[in-house]
Amino acid sequence: MEEKVLKNRKIGMPVLVLTVLLLVAAAVGAITQVKPVEGGEEGEVTFGVLGVICCIWLCIGWIPFLGLRILKPQEALVLTLFGKYIGTIKGEGFYFVNPFCQSVNPAATTKLNQSGDVKNATDDEISFNTKGKIINKKISLKIMTLSNNRQKINDCLGNPVEIGIAVTWKVVDTAKAAFNVNNYKEYLSLQCDSALRNIVRIYPYDVAPNVDTTGDGVADEGSLRGSSEVVAGRIKDEIQSRVNEAGLEIIEARITYLAYAPEIAAVMLQRQQASAIIDARKMIVDGAVGMVEMALERLKSNGVVDLDEERKAAMVSNLLVVLCGNKDAQPIVNSGSIY
Repeated sequence: MEEKVLKNRKIGMPVLVLTVLLLVAAAVGAITQVKPVEGGEEGEVTFGVLGVICCIWLCIGWIPFLGLRILKPQEALVLTLFGKYIGTIKGEGFYFVNPFCQSVNPAATTKLNQSGDVKNATDDEISFNTKGKIINKKISLKIMTLSNNRQKINDCLGNPVEIGIAVTWKVVDTAKAAFNVNNYKEYLSLQCDSALRNIVRIYPYDVAPNVDTTGDGVADEGSLRGSSEVVAGRIKDEIQSRVNEAGLEIIEARITYLAYAPEIAAVMLQRQQASAIIDARKMIVDGAVGMVEMALERLKSNGVVDLDEERKAAMVSNLLVVLCGNKDAQPIVNSGSIY
């Protein structure tokens, strides 16, 4: 199904004025054509041929009003005539189309967690469903944002994570959106969920050894937390490949929420804290060893004191305890000889 844009249809105002003038002329003509019947009873009147034509027009002259359409910027109407797609009108303006055309928007009543979904239609192209509710039949061409519910997905290591995304999209082919899928909004929502699961299962939550996230057979440092831009790009491409047939364009996909699932969040927090403590300890030890080496070199070069290997070992041990301890040192002052 290819989109056909109807052009040269912005003649709504001339058609409106002409139709109103014809109705007024028909009313005047019908009145002026009323003539009494000669020789007939009192009050008996007759119409001329022109009067009959005027009366017929008064009865059917309202039909052209059904073909008038008003569109705002970035709006479109998909039109069918007796079930056949005849074209789409786009852009702001006052249009006139075949009065018997019907507007098609299969997602008119679908309400998702996204921009562009409103509860009531005001001056839009509307019709009524079986329950008497107003239905907006216009298809918005504006950029909209879909924010699906958070999902619980296992990463490549089997750890359950909760993740949510926001997808920015718009309709680029109204014919495909209206006829290729049953409901393009629900279709987009389901494809977002499916694409998100496929991509998240490739990555670990945090950097892990021996994990290949690119598919080239070489382990890398990709992760959901550290490679959010790359992950979002892959999600966008995955969704786009799925919604091309629905006439939709995915502009951007962003991760809006990322966390471990509640059942393992506390354990993973302890693991991260332990890893941070180990890294901090390594840095402290490296710094303490450097300080001890510097102290021994300075004492030796300045000739302050001459220590044998046993005394050096004791001094190193004491300095490392002081420098690596969690609490402030409480030194013991020796007033006697060290020998």
